[in-house]
Amino acid sequence: MSGYISELRKLVGHRTIIQCGASIICVDGLGRVLLGRRADNGKWGYSGGSIEIDEVVEESAKRELNEEMGLAAEELEFFCVNSGPEAHYVYPNGDEVSNIELVYICRRWLGEPRALDGELTELRFFAPDEIRLSEISPPIRPVIVKLMEKLANP
Repeated sequence: MSGYISELRKLVGHRTIIQCGASIICVDGLGRVLLGRRADNGKWGYSGGSIEIDEVVEESAKRELNEEMGLAAEELEFFCVNSGPEAHYVYPNGDEVSNIELVYICRRWLGEPRALDGELTELRFFAPDEIRLSEISPPIRPVIVKLMEKLANP
């Protein structure tokens, strides 16, 4: 949990907060999507997390990718904003959030994917037809649907 969110949680407990996040979806040259299995709910997701106070959104997304998957993004392409009722989530520990997530696609990065910070237990590249929405973390399912549409119709 980020510093800002951690400090905020000390004040509000599990109550719903608006959480602004930045995420990166890595797509390789074969059109495969890099996903990590989340340690908290066992579902698959892409790299991302909360934006710190005064942090530039793109830098937050790059930081999260490096912290979680050991990759350094070379280029980002803005993809979408994920928000609204479908992005609302209650974490397994009871913390509740209304997410506003800025999502980027990265097709060029440095490094080899590896789970680093304990938030992800394994990493894997998926062909779009291998992705099962029921196995994707709930608040990012709408993004994965949009991504699969984009990859099917480049």
